[in-house]
Amino acid sequence: MVLAMDPDEKYHYSYKKDFRTALPQLLAVSVKNLLLLGYGMTLGFPTILIPAVKDPMEGEILHLQNSEISWISSINLIVVPIGCALSGSVTSPLGRRRAMQLVNLPFFIAWLIFHFSKTTSHLYTALILTGLAGGLLEAPVLTYVAEITQPHLRGALSATSSMCIIIGVFTQFLFGLLLYWRTVALVNIVFTILAVVALCFVPESPHWLVSKKRYSEARQSLQWLRGWTAAANVDAELRDIEALYKKKKEAEGDEETLLARMSLYTERSFLVPFFLVSYAFFVGHFSGMTTLQTYSVSIFQMLEAPIDKYYATLILGVLQIAGSCASVSLVHWTGKRPLTLLSTAGAGLVCLLVASYDAYIITSADKDVPEIVNFTTTASSGIMASSNPTAWIPTTLLMLLALITHIGIRLLPWILIGEVFSARTRAGGAGLASAVGYIFGFLTNKMYISMVDTLSIWGTYGLYGIVSLSGCVVFYFILPETEGKKLNDIENHFAGLSKLANKVYRSKRRPPPEITKISELKGTTNPTFEGDATYI
Repeated sequence: MVLAMDPDEKYHYSYKKDFRTALPQLLAVSVKNLLLLGYGMTLGFPTILIPAVKDPMEGEILHLQNSEISWISSINLIVVPIGCALSGSVTSPLGRRRAMQLVNLPFFIAWLIFHFSKTTSHLYTALILTGLAGGLLEAPVLTYVAEITQPHLRGALSATSSMCIIIGVFTQFLFGLLLYWRTVALVNIVFTILAVVALCFVPESPHWLVSKKRYSEARQSLQWLRGWTAAANVDAELRDIEALYKKKKEAEGDEETLLARMSLYTERSFLVPFFLVSYAFFVGHFSGMTTLQTYSVSIFQMLEAPIDKYYATLILGVLQIAGSCASVSLVHWTGKRPLTLLSTAGAGLVCLLVASYDAYIITSADKDVPEIVNFTTTASSGIMASSNPTAWIPTTLLMLLALITHIGIRLLPWILIGEVFSARTRAGGAGLASAVGYIFGFLTNKMYISMVDTLSIWGTYGLYGIVSLSGCVVFYFILPETEGKKLNDIENHFAGLSKLANKVYRSKRRPPPEITKISELKGTTNPTFEGDATYI
């Protein structure tokens, strides 16, 4: 006898099936995010290291001068682009998963060097290792997400990458409040080991396996990633991937020379998305948030924040995480275009309001802008840090800037980077674009103090506002909606073969096949049943 499903049961089945399909993709991305969490820790660690080695406690061997400390805050960022540039060519032959595992080795060594360091050169060596490893992980991490996720999940799951880096940075602020910096370095090793072990339990990218003609393993990978399903259910997707790489082989030939590989990076299918991602990095870094994150203590002091500048910096970190969570939650429903346009327009408006406040209040009162201070300034004894009745205005605006930039523009390039490049240039393009992004980040921080000296704080934020608003206009014309679109459709768009519609595609939930009712079975011999119904 067969039980027929009523409409409510059908939709319950559909939701359950969707969850089963999405769960393994979420698990695989979460495991990958452990690596990014560890990378975020390397970015946040200098924040607790600098005050500890500038004004060391009794018994500490290291005591650094200002000139040495300036390198601690930047040397890893200088090295990251080198790792990014090498990322695609070095890690692609290894496979996405194995490359992500091996890149943890320099992280592991760096944390040990931090813990046992006795000279400044030890600290520099550890920072160089973290920067190099951070660059090398870019291509395998970003391409892995793009290649294992379904189109309607890719945007949200890609957005979790930046969120985990931000959380990693934030953990160092918290650990630094509870533990000594050398102990923090040992604690961070735990996350590195955990990432290596966890990666053993997720499959390799099916795209990479197909590119190596390991079709049976690719099918098994897809079965795992699509809900531990039967082979027949992934055959169509596997054929699509095989067709994509067959097209790639036909285009490049079986014996591809170095010159032929280099020529791929001069084609429209690479140059257009490379410009788009690079411009997104430029706007993201010069929208004011990069320098606010780095120089938040001095900025809050300059603007006479109504709360202690260190408390304000902690709140800033919380709002960055909140904005990232909002982006992850919204991108599947709204798409990337609306979030980007809202984020850039909002950031531009906020920066102009900060500039206007400073120009009107501080300049009109004939106040000199305080000198830039570094992160090691001693915090005031109380939470209230200013008696200026209007000081809450710029502080609130900068808090809003942290929230709104992380909803869109700060995460956008990291989402795009894994899906806009063609199959032939995806690994190399991700590495090169990431290198450009870190160069812009380095330039933003390096130029900030000179910009404040030359333009003052209001001129600097005025410039940030202009960059953000102009970015909003440019993105309106050049940013296609890639949310929910297939990778080959995105590739064809940037190759000029087709055009993506600026609408979010979401697959419709379909109920399971109708179950034949008992009354319809009369007179039927050996009936066939379809669906996952329960039979009695």
